[in-house]
Order: sequence, then C-alpha cells, then structure tokens
Amino acid sequence: MPDRQSFKDYNLKVKETFNATSNEVVLTVTEAGSSLGLSKDQMKIYVEKNKLTKISIMRSVHRYLLLKSEIDVILSRKK
Repeated sequence: MPDRQSFKDYNLKVKETFNATSNEVVLTVTEAGSSLGLSKDQMKIYVEKNKLTKISIMRSVHRYLLLKSEIDVILSRKK
C-alpha cells in the first residue's frame, strides 16, 4: 500500500512542474474554486461563463490549470 503522504494528485504534480518552469503561477480548478467559495464543478462552469484562460494539461482534453493572476483579480473585485 502506498504511503498516503507521498501520494499527490496528478493535477497538483502538473501544477508544480508548470510553476517550476514558468513565469506564470497556476492553480488547479479545485484550488481556484476553493478560493472563490465554489466547488470544482461550479468552478468549471465559472471558467466557461467568464472565459478564463485555461492552461491545457498534456494527455487530457478535460484537464487544465488556471492562471493565479486572473483569480487574484476576481478576488480583489469581490472585496
């Protein structure tokens, strides 16, 4: 049985790799949703409705990361 502390969600692994090699900081859909008080499914709808930038993840059409800078702007407007 794998050690639970060493397990990382695939999206989090991709996020770490992307952040280590890019000038842009990204968030997973779940992380972005949590910061806005939305579930993962609600966040996916929010992304489409508000045309947020989606950073595609290789090997999957349905997975993507979001720009932290865009989420920060949304959060600053909510205050």
